Amino acid sequence: MKNKRLAVFITPILIGLIAIGLLNTLLDTSDNGIVIPLTEKHRGVCWVGGPQEINANHLQKVANHNVNWISQTPFGWQRGYNNPEIGTNKNVERKGYQAWWGERDEGLRITTRLAKEKGIKTILKPHIWLRDDQGKWRGEIEMDSEEDWQEWFANYEEFILHYAQLAQEEGMEMLCIGTELHKTCTERDADWRTLIQKIREVYSGQLTYAANFSDEYQEIGFWDELDFIGVQAYFSLTNLEEAPLEELKKGWEKPIEDLQKFSKKFNKPVLFTEVGYKSTKNSGKTPWEWPQRISQEERQKIHSNQHQADLYEAMFSEVFNQPFIAGVHLWKWYPTFGEPNNRYNRTSEFNIDFTPQGKPAEEVMSKWFNSFAQ
Repeated sequence: MKNKRLAVFITPILIGLIAIGLLNTLLDTSDNGIVIPLTEKHRGVCWVGGPQEINANHLQKVANHNVNWISQTPFGWQRGYNNPEIGTNKNVERKGYQAWWGERDEGLRITTRLAKEKGIKTILKPHIWLRDDQGKWRGEIEMDSEEDWQEWFANYEEFILHYAQLAQEEGMEMLCIGTELHKTCTERDADWRTLIQKIREVYSGQLTYAANFSDEYQEIGFWDELDFIGVQAYFSLTNLEEAPLEELKKGWEKPIEDLQKFSKKFNKPVLFTEVGYKSTKNSGKTPWEWPQRISQEERQKIHSNQHQADLYEAMFSEVFNQPFIAGVHLWKWYPTFGEPNNRYNRTSEFNIDFTPQGKPAEEVMSKWFNSFAQ
């Protein structure tokens, strides 16, 4: 009887030690900081959930590039930076509007299952889309009163816990708890910590938050509650248009230095939840700028597939080998790219969109992902 009791006591300890050993294989927290093996890093793309249903062939296209992660993004909608109401796919359907197939629960589930069949993991990355008459963006969401703050967090909690439950049910490997909600994080740290604990009660996978590259990631305090420091990595790399490759590589020196210090501060790996570049001559200067709706003639003037490819080359060569970097998710990937009758058919001659598809950048992506997968 005594030996049985001893075994019952020791077994959980042994299991714990084994688990720690496996974790340290992936996250070597030595004096030099975290070290993540190349083969374990995220070779990811930001998957655009569009209006059309997808099938296994669409996942095979990214699997052919040795992509091992996708991020899927369902939306919530907020009208006004100080409005505590958040519209979701559930309540907008009651008003006669239905979200696109790829953003609905059905599409998220099916895409996840098809991805698993190809050995591809999923980050579920719910995202607040702000419509604001004053030109504010989601990083400036801020309530006017304590009552409104409490209502906003109650609404956001309902929004994110729904997706936490969905992620748990489908075995999604990671949940991103928010994206670029800067002021809500810095002004309401305690509310976010409470929310994270509620998410942990529902969801057992890994957690991150997607912070903007410009100041936000350094100002967030609750990284200690998460598994990864998520960064939307649209760092400016140059002041020149169509800067040469070597200058673009040099442009990564300061961001990498800052990110490494921050990683050591929290003893957490850094994951690029988004990184990407338009096919334009100035995309190395202002990579965060959204492609404008401009004429074919204007697009031709600013178009540069080569600069996009050079930016990909610089990013992979300077960033991916950094031991504390957990990987990247490239913004963005259209599963039905090039198919007929597709609203997102981005195959025009002067396509300045962020996607690498059908451009030299796709070849750069494939080259590096294939090399890292070995």
